[in-house]
Amino acid sequence: MKQRINLLIAFSVIALIVLSTVQCYLVKTTYDYKVAQFHTEIKNEIGQISNNYSDIDSVIVSKKEALYKQLSENYIQGKKTKIDLKNSVLQNAFRDILTQKIQRKFERDLPNLKIDFAIILNKFILYQNTKKADTIFSEKPFIANKLYGNLASLNHAFLVRSYVGTTNGNFENQDYKLLTEDSMYISVVDWEMIILKRMTFILVLSLFSILTLITLFVIALKALIKQKKVSDVKTDFINNITHELKTPLATLGISTKILEQKNIRENDENFNAIVNTISRQNNRLQSLIDQVMANSLAENEIELQKEKINTEAFLLSIIEDFKIGNPKINLETDFQTEKTILVLDKFHLTTAFLNVLENAVKYGSNTITIKTKIVQNQFSVSIQDDGIGIEKNKQSLLFEKFYRVEQGNLHNTKGLGLGLYYVDQIIKAHQGTVNVVSDLGKGTQFTILLKV
Repeated sequence: MKQRINLLIAFSVIALIVLSTVQCYLVKTTYDYKVAQFHTEIKNEIGQISNNYSDIDSVIVSKKEALYKQLSENYIQGKKTKIDLKNSVLQNAFRDILTQKIQRKFERDLPNLKIDFAIILNKFILYQNTKKADTIFSEKPFIANKLYGNLASLNHAFLVRSYVGTTNGNFENQDYKLLTEDSMYISVVDWEMIILKRMTFILVLSLFSILTLITLFVIALKALIKQKKVSDVKTDFINNITHELKTPLATLGISTKILEQKNIRENDENFNAIVNTISRQNNRLQSLIDQVMANSLAENEIELQKEKINTEAFLLSIIEDFKIGNPKINLETDFQTEKTILVLDKFHLTTAFLNVLENAVKYGSNTITIKTKIVQNQFSVSIQDDGIGIEKNKQSLLFEKFYRVEQGNLHNTKGLGLGLYYVDQIIKAHQGTVNVVSDLGKGTQFTILLKV
């Protein structure tokens, strides 16, 4: 059973991880699609704003073409090296003016987006009639080759469009052709937040789905553990109920055999004592049945049948009955009270006190000392044993329903885990308290306080 539950939990965890992974993958795929869609939208909008620099400032475009023509002719003449030509192109005098004009156009036509851009020079190739193409400049896009714009890095930028320009000319009766290529890169400030806002519904739905799966898994796991615990308790109950009945049955058996003796029957005092013992143990059997039924009730739901009783005499009668079933246990009393009258439920308290005594025997006690005294207007009954004791970290669990202390092989000690829970409920129903003091290997002391 335990192995099957562990396998079920393992498979459930794996299934939950797989479903969560699939959900995350779908969210990531949707995010990538939204990013691509956003880039396409920006490209289209930028494309509608400008087909070339000429529609932004034709004068500057003319100056740029004139500069390129002059630099090409200087190179043909040998007045410029390739490095000089490249520096002259990148450091043109009108770069700041054109940057400002393009920036203002973006701000005017796309007011809802904050855009940074850079136009990068990729190629500068000169073709001559008598020579092969002379590649002055041809590189991958680098921010260092920026012609215009205010971008400081291309890390989070994306390509919007590329511009290819050709210029034909003749210098010293020699035809030449200039090919240039530059690309515009765009970075939208806070573009991640824009995309996340567009994905709000999907993210909320995905998060809700994952949380729902986890919640259902936890609920199912708790229900499974609870069901297993109930099943174990049911099994323990079936296996151990006979043991719980052994004490009164053993006492009844011994008493019956004693009654078979002729000298006992002829002695009225002894006969009446044995009959009274049989009567009490019969009530004890009934109380065990009632105990199982009562454990389904809280302390405020237990119906008490209270009556005035002499507590010292009441405790002595419990002790005498307990001695019959446990003749090897040394029971000592130290009553510092005398003829204390309390209004109590005799039936339920008998079961409660016997539960404590029997619990001491189960866990290795040979000597049990019962003391009574008055403490701050409360009747105190302490039951001290010399058993194996209880670890500190387990003492807070003693009065929980179905809890049984594990001490090596003593976990096999018969019991339902209801005894001390029942004690706690009955004492609380009398508006009293019960507490425990114990050290491992030094015995245990239960103290019950009842209102005087």
